[in-house]
Amino acid sequence: MTADILLHPGTGQGGGQDHWSPGDQVLWRYRGNATDRVHICRPVTVVRDDAELLAVWMAPGTECVRPVLADGTPIHQEPLETRYLKPRTTSVDRWWGSGVLKLARPGEPWSVWLFWERGWVFKNWYVNLEEPLLRWPGGVDSEDHFLDIHVGPDRAWHWRDEDEFEQAQAAGLMPAATAERVREAGRRAVGVIRDWGHPFDEGWQHWRPNPAWPVPALPVDWDRPAR
Repeated sequence: MTADILLHPGTGQGGGQDHWSPGDQVLWRYRGNATDRVHICRPVTVVRDDAELLAVWMAPGTECVRPVLADGTPIHQEPLETRYLKPRTTSVDRWWGSGVLKLARPGEPWSVWLFWERGWVFKNWYVNLEEPLLRWPGGVDSEDHFLDIHVGPDRAWHWRDEDEFEQAQAAGLMPAATAERVREAGRRAVGVIRDWGHPFDEGWQHWRPNPAWPVPALPVDWDRPAR
């Protein structure tokens, strides 16, 4: 069975219905900032998809696409001052850490990710500020907004990547108006955290994946247009 057959929209939008079914395999992608080109692609398995929430599971060992500098240098190894000024390309790698559960509410400018240590010891929630997800038959697309929020098991939170957020603005990747919109989204997300609203109060840290689910394959046409 080829990767193109393995990765399918199932009974979701590509099948003429409004939502995907648990076990369907789709793509969770990010476009590059100030460009429509996809530079991050992660095959995931649908856990839940309805009018209130999309939940997907990225399994350990998943083959993913990530951005790298044009010479192959990992982005995080480049000094922050020049990180957004050098040309980039993409590379295929595997997610070797513990799996990640991603939760997104329709129209919300962030998604909430859950991380575990080995042995299913819950590590933290991670609020990824981003454009609201755009659904298409093969998955969802967004654009990362650099700024994030770390939330510990004790509900304590702090901002993450504020330096990258500022540097992205300095490099011209984010206009001032967009940056203020992102900051406001972050403040609203902090309000949800303080009130312990959805999805933090839903017990997702106790969720476990179906052991029968295979690891989704990365299709050859992972960067195909969303339509």
